[in-house]
Amino acid sequence: MASRGKQYSNTKYSLSIIDTFYTITLLLIILGSGFSLFLETLLKNINLSAGLLISVFFLVISLLYYLLNLPLNFYSSYILEHKFNLSKQKAKDWWIDQLKSGVLAYVISLILVLAFYWILNRFSNCWWFVISIFWIFFSVILAKLTPVLIIPLFFKYKKLDDEFLRQRIFNLACKMQIKLMDVFQIDLSKKTLKANAAFTGLGRTRRVILADTLKDKYSYDEIEVILAHEFAHYRLKHIMKLILVNSLVTLGLFFVIFKTSGYCLTIFKLSFLSQVASLPLVFLYFILFGIITQPLEAYISRRFEKEADKLALKTTQNKEAFISLMDKLAVQNLADRTPHPLIKFFFFDHPPIDERIKTAKSY
Repeated sequence: MASRGKQYSNTKYSLSIIDTFYTITLLLIILGSGFSLFLETLLKNINLSAGLLISVFFLVISLLYYLLNLPLNFYSSYILEHKFNLSKQKAKDWWIDQLKSGVLAYVISLILVLAFYWILNRFSNCWWFVISIFWIFFSVILAKLTPVLIIPLFFKYKKLDDEFLRQRIFNLACKMQIKLMDVFQIDLSKKTLKANAAFTGLGRTRRVILADTLKDKYSYDEIEVILAHEFAHYRLKHIMKLILVNSLVTLGLFFVIFKTSGYCLTIFKLSFLSQVASLPLVFLYFILFGIITQPLEAYISRRFEKEADKLALKTTQNKEAFISLMDKLAVQNLADRTPHPLIKFFFFDHPPIDERIKTAKSY
């Protein structure tokens, strides 16, 4: 099973790397071939308003990327999952999810893109700071709305029907001084056989979400341990710290664009960052900056996960349940228990399973 898990994980890593370099190449072609300028000119000749021009341009680029990336996307998210018996989702349902997620991603991204151009045209010298603040604020609002608006689009949502487990979760939340609004379960098994649980939302939308793949196959003690881990993130203020880290990354990204975009624009024969033909260049910045900052963000996340593990063990005093939980998750999710250091450095935002078990055994 260990070798099967490593095979699955290594395939996922390889596909992720291929997807990243493929996207970079596609953006360079769109910019270098003059297609971006051609599309902007074509849409301007139709006499579209500024907002509609941006919207249509972004739609065309998004559809072009999706269609050209479809074979890789279909293989990585559908064929591979079925090949390793991690999903029983029907092809029709996969396509429906693709449509939903595509429309949702377009709408959310379009709001950010329109805000980018609006601010860029009104704050010439400090636009990078203003747009960063807007994006940070928007991400917080999105985190608050995700449990009530986005998750129900993809899963059937209902209150946890196991009253004994429900009470145990509320008792645990009380013990860890967490104000919990409610506990829900979702039908994750219709899409994947992997197990998962989350403590999500902000304020009045804060709630526990249990996947049926976890609820139906794990003991009460194991579920309590995994939720103690999720609650620990809140108790240790990891959410706020991650928001701060992401805010600094966002500020850094837009400041780099502010300082260097003038040179990059000349390479692709573009005149201004504010012209819509420059949008693929902004996307290119996002990808390249993400590659650079990913190892740092992954390292910080691993540190937070390790801290949450320790607090969960301290709170529950049940390392046996923690160890059995990790072993089960490794098998069910086909986790790479002992990744190569470089793989861990770039891809792992959690400590590898064997490291987490070692921490529990030494507790």
